[in-house]
Amino acid sequence: MIRIHSYSGGVGSMTAAKRDADANGTDDMVLLFTDTLIEDKDLYRFMIESAAYLFKLPKPLHLISRCSSIPDVDKDIDVRKVYLAELAAATTAYIPQLRWISDGREPWEVFRDRRWIGNSRVAQCSEELKQKLSRNWVKDRYKPGDAVIYFGIDWTEMHRIEGIEKGWSPYECRFPMTEQPYLYKSDMLHGLKRYGIKAPRLYNMGFAHNNCGGFCVRGGQGHFINLLQENRELYLYHEAQELEMQEYLGRPDVTILTRTVKGQEESLSLRKLREEWDTGLGLQTRIDLGDIGGCGCYI
Repeated sequence: MIRIHSYSGGVGSMTAAKRDADANGTDDMVLLFTDTLIEDKDLYRFMIESAAYLFKLPKPLHLISRCSSIPDVDKDIDVRKVYLAELAAATTAYIPQLRWISDGREPWEVFRDRRWIGNSRVAQCSEELKQKLSRNWVKDRYKPGDAVIYFGIDWTEMHRIEGIEKGWSPYECRFPMTEQPYLYKSDMLHGLKRYGIKAPRLYNMGFAHNNCGGFCVRGGQGHFINLLQENRELYLYHEAQELEMQEYLGRPDVTILTRTVKGQEESLSLRKLREEWDTGLGLQTRIDLGDIGGCGCYI
């Protein structure tokens, strides 16, 4: 029986894989990483370093050192794609049980192909770059009785289990971090110190998860304000992409974010959110900093 771990680059999926490896060994374990191509540079470092640790390989400094040179998303996405393809090939040659796959598109290309901008209710990027990609990869290689799929969600996210199991049926799904001993994410991050692995930097920057470089269409107002504060250039890049999509669709009302004003839902563009924050108008419009949203790529 092959045990396939959805290896997202977050501390949850790493800790789930560690718990499984400790209980069952690694001979029949595979880590499946589906790359959106806009991940934070340090996610790639963490993913490579932690995978090598799980399979008891020497720390691959020759691969880790290349992560800091990954081209920025907001500079040249095509150059980044080529670089990542080369890094993926070198990484999987060193760690054969890590499978690093990609659709070839990044989220904004998916939105253009699907003619809509993703949001908290309809995230086509999740559907195309995570769900379909991983399911097709598994389906092409293993029958339902030959593989079990593992996920890193923890006991605070058990409401996600039903959706994941429905999407992966008839494959069996397991969730090691929903079982005892129960750990908070802070516990998992602290555990990395025991393994000699540095925590992904997005957690230290205040992001709830280590996915898509701090950009996530399932995120809320507070999530995007954090991105604006921590990486303004990247925020401006995604703001420009949203504006381009509105022009392409001929729909200025189509945005990632919405908010309710006097009982009526209205569109909230990334540009408008930034301008309200920069000018202090957000104090009057009551930007909801507690509206973080959350990653739900496999639901």
